Amino acid sequence: MKTQRRAFFKYVAKHLPDASLSDIVRIERAYDFAKKAHDTQTRANGDPYFEGHCVPVAMHVLDLGMDSTLVCAALLHDTIEDTAITYTDIYEGFGAEIALLVEGVSKLGKLKYHGNERHVESLRKFFVSVAQDVRVVILKLADRWHNLETMNYLPAEKQKRIALESIMIHAPLASRLGMGKLVTTINDLAFPYAYPAEYERTRKLMESKLKKAEGTIKKMYRGMLVTMSVSLGYTPQIDKRVKGTYSLYKKLERKHWNDDGVFDLVAFRVITTSVADCYSALGAVHNHWRPVPGRVKDYIAVPKPNGYQSLHTAIFSGDGPIVEVQFRTAEMHEFNEYGVASHHSYKNYQLQRGVHKETFAWIEQLREFQNADISPNDYLKRLRTDFFQDRIFVFTPKGDVIDLPFGATILDFAYAVHTQIGEHANGGKINGKYMALKSTLHSEDIVEIESNHKAIRVISGSKCVSLQPLRDVFGAI
Repeated sequence: MKTQRRAFFKYVAKHLPDASLSDIVRIERAYDFAKKAHDTQTRANGDPYFEGHCVPVAMHVLDLGMDSTLVCAALLHDTIEDTAITYTDIYEGFGAEIALLVEGVSKLGKLKYHGNERHVESLRKFFVSVAQDVRVVILKLADRWHNLETMNYLPAEKQKRIALESIMIHAPLASRLGMGKLVTTINDLAFPYAYPAEYERTRKLMESKLKKAEGTIKKMYRGMLVTMSVSLGYTPQIDKRVKGTYSLYKKLERKHWNDDGVFDLVAFRVITTSVADCYSALGAVHNHWRPVPGRVKDYIAVPKPNGYQSLHTAIFSGDGPIVEVQFRTAEMHEFNEYGVASHHSYKNYQLQRGVHKETFAWIEQLREFQNADISPNDYLKRLRTDFFQDRIFVFTPKGDVIDLPFGATILDFAYAVHTQIGEHANGGKINGKYMALKSTLHSEDIVEIESNHKAIRVISGSKCVSLQPLRDVFGAI
C-alpha cells in the first residue's frame, strides 16, 4: 500500500506542480484520514475500498485540472455516507469548504434514476440545485466516471440502471458544464451496459470503417502537418480524434443506420495560436483538399449554448472516408474539453439568444461568471447554483422529481403531475402530514395527493383512459 501511496503523490506532483507545501500536507492528511475511515471496507471485487475507489476518484479530479481543495474532498467524498465520520468531523479536521463539498456529494449519492424519463430534466436540475457549489457536481461526475470503469463485478440489473442513469443524467450535466471530454468518457463507458446489442453493432461498424481508412488517415495527417506549417509559418498541434462510440450510435440512429451520412467518424483538430489563424488554416485546407459542400460550421462566431467554440469543415480524403477538420485556439480547446474546470476564461464570449435563451439561461449565468477577471479558484467558488433559487424540486412518493416555481403549493404540484389530478384533488400530504391544498412547498418535500379516484379520467378523443399507470408512477393520487 505504501507503493500505491507514493504513486498517488507522484501523480499529485505531476498535476499540481505549483502546489504549496501546505497544500501537499493537507492532501496527505486527507489521504490518511480517509484511509483510516474506510479501513475495513472492500469493493465488490475484493479490493480495499479507499485505494480501490477514493484514490482513483481523486486522480480523476486531478485529470480534470482541479485544485488541492477538490482533491482533498475527493479522497474524503464517501466518508460521511459510508463510515461513522460526520460533517462535524470533516469540518473540524479540514474546514468548512471541504466539509460542504463532501456533504454535497453525500446528498447527491441519494439521488437515483428510476426509469421515468418524463422527469429526467427535473432530476438533472435538482442534481445541480442540491449542489450549492458547482465543484460538487464536478466531484460527483468524477465519482461516476470511476464507478463506470469498475462495473464488471456488479449484478447485471444494477449495471444497466447505473449505465442508463449515467447517460441520461450525468453525461448531459457534463455537457451543460462544457466538459466535452468527460461527456464522451461517461457515455462510452456506460454504452455497453445500457444498450449491449446496439453497442456491439456500432462497435463492429466503427472498427470496420476505421480499419479501411487507417492508411488514408496517416497520409492525410502528414499532409496536414505540411500544409499547416506552410500556411501559418509554424507547426500547430494537430490531434486525431475518433468519434465516441455512443455519439456515433446516436448519429447512426438519426440517419437510420446510413453510415454514408456520417462525416465526422474521424476528425483532425488543428490547435492554433490565434483566432485569425483558425480562419487562415481553414482556407489552406480547402485549397489542398476539396471541401464537402455545406459542411462549414462556424462555432467561433456563433458558439454553442454551453460555450463550445471551434471552426469545423469536412473534406474529401480522395481514396478514403470524408474527414472532419476542426480549428480552434489552445484556450478554446481547453474549454471545449474541460468546460468550467478549464483554467482559461473567455473575454469575448456572448451567449446566443433566441430559441435556447430560456433553456440555457443558467449557462448564461455561468458565462457571466467566466467573463469576470478573476482567478480560476475564485471563479469556481463563485459558480454557485443560486440561479435555481426561483425553482423548487419536490418528490413524488415514488421518488420522481417535480420541478416547480418558488412558492408553489400542493395544488400546483397536483396540476404538474396531471391536469385531471389537479382538477379532482381533495387534499394532500407533505412529508406524510395532511395539509391544505394551498400549503406552500419547499425543496426536497415528499408530496402525496388525495383525490377522487372515480372522477379522474384522461379524455383522449372519445375514449376514457384510466389513470392507473400514473398511480403506478406517482403513488396515491
